[in-house]
Amino acid sequence: MAGPQGTQPRTSTPLAIEAVGIVKSFPGVIANDHVDFDLRVGEIHALLGENGAGKSTLMNVLAGLYRPDEGEIRVGGEPVQLRSPRDAIAAGIGMVHQHFALVPSQTVAENVLLGLDRPRFRLDLKRTEAEIMSLATDIGLRVEPSARIWQLSIGEQQRVEIVKMLFHGARILILDEPTAVLAPQETAELFENLRALTDAARSIIFISHKLGEVLSIADRITVMRAGKVTAAGLEPEGVTRADLARRMVGRPVLESLERTKVEPGAVVLSVEDVTALNDRGLPALRGVSLQVHAGEIVGIAAVAGNGQSELAQVITGLRACTGRVVVDGRDIAAGPVRAAIESGVGHVPEDRAGVGSAPNLSLIDNLIMRRFRQQPITRGPFLDASAARSKAQTLQGAYEISAPTLDTPVRILSGGNLQRLILAREIDAAPRLLVAVQPTRGLDVGAIEGIHQLLLDLREQGAAILLISEELEELLALADRILVMYEGQVTTAVERPSAADIDAIGLHMMGGEGADSAIDRASTVG
Repeated sequence: MAGPQGTQPRTSTPLAIEAVGIVKSFPGVIANDHVDFDLRVGEIHALLGENGAGKSTLMNVLAGLYRPDEGEIRVGGEPVQLRSPRDAIAAGIGMVHQHFALVPSQTVAENVLLGLDRPRFRLDLKRTEAEIMSLATDIGLRVEPSARIWQLSIGEQQRVEIVKMLFHGARILILDEPTAVLAPQETAELFENLRALTDAARSIIFISHKLGEVLSIADRITVMRAGKVTAAGLEPEGVTRADLARRMVGRPVLESLERTKVEPGAVVLSVEDVTALNDRGLPALRGVSLQVHAGEIVGIAAVAGNGQSELAQVITGLRACTGRVVVDGRDIAAGPVRAAIESGVGHVPEDRAGVGSAPNLSLIDNLIMRRFRQQPITRGPFLDASAARSKAQTLQGAYEISAPTLDTPVRILSGGNLQRLILAREIDAAPRLLVAVQPTRGLDVGAIEGIHQLLLDLREQGAAILLISEELEELLALADRILVMYEGQVTTAVERPSAADIDAIGLHMMGGEGADSAIDRASTVG
């Protein structure tokens, strides 16, 4: 018989780590409310939950970044006090964050050594490289110890982070959204590596919003909602994505949204032979050309670092380029950001906090940013505070932005609510073109459903949308056409995404040969 909250019967497998009755609160919110969680030796235990459910707080407690207000942590059955990440790694716990903590200019070996108190006096780098290579080979992770981080792909950098933690002595790995920036083939390779680790008696906590991946890789699944565990230690057999989504958000969630057929209108965006440099002065875009029509979503599929971010910045006026960027007949390539805004370009940037919002300003200030020069928000040289508040209140209600008050700084909003705020501001301006970059990265299934619906509604209203995403399932669900980018160039076009082969597109994203014929075959189906 199952235990409380859906707990499965415990086996004789020893526990690697156990959290009992963890309570962690912050001003105005209880992030963890008497949470229990355990991880067995040699298993992958997935942790799911909405943004703000408390899973990151719990993992930060286990990683020594937070100290719990109440509760106990046991490693190998023994109570431990984790006052810092150093204490956690000494106890055999290592966390690989979604945003890697690597120094790009240093080698793999040098990055692995960071934070260690050895060697004390003399560094024998060749010997260290050999030790790293031996460890990586034993667990099936391919790394080149002498390579510099900036030379590596995202998937290779992730392997470096895992090797680094293992080299530091971790036997328990916490992986935060490990597949968020990986192509399908890299994800499959990562899963093989994780299984090799569990075969070697390592244990893994796997945090993800991708329910299909969780069901394919996890031995057990725990779900959190509003700081509490709603399902503990579920075994994936017989559990569906819909079951997990319902436990996460407390209501049924649609796995796919209905897409109304919309006939594309006139060309809204025309990018013609555009070249641009990245922040290191190296070529990022190499003669890119594309078009987006009114009432059309064009998806850009690419692994991180292949020019898609620079493409969005060029179109929105944030990066200089050569070539032409034409919106409704007006070339805005040489103009400032304001030229793009005046041409009807909306922008949902990849960096929500740093670029998409002013974190220390209120909801009101952030919601009126596109309209503060327009009536009725402004009257002559003055801002009408009453009109600004009224506008912000209307948008907050219409887009279901959850916040204590309109005067709350947006830095305290969850990722989903901050993204809704940005979309509310951009969509309210009635853009002719919306450039949306990773609009659902790191968001839970409920928030993703809402944002997808907003994009589809905007498409039906006749806007042109350029959707840049590393989530192939998202592109296949929303896009009318998909363009694949690799090393700053558009390498192929998928005219019928609903019939496309996801593996073939993933192969193209990695620069693989032989993908064209697979995509062509899939596009002719039906």
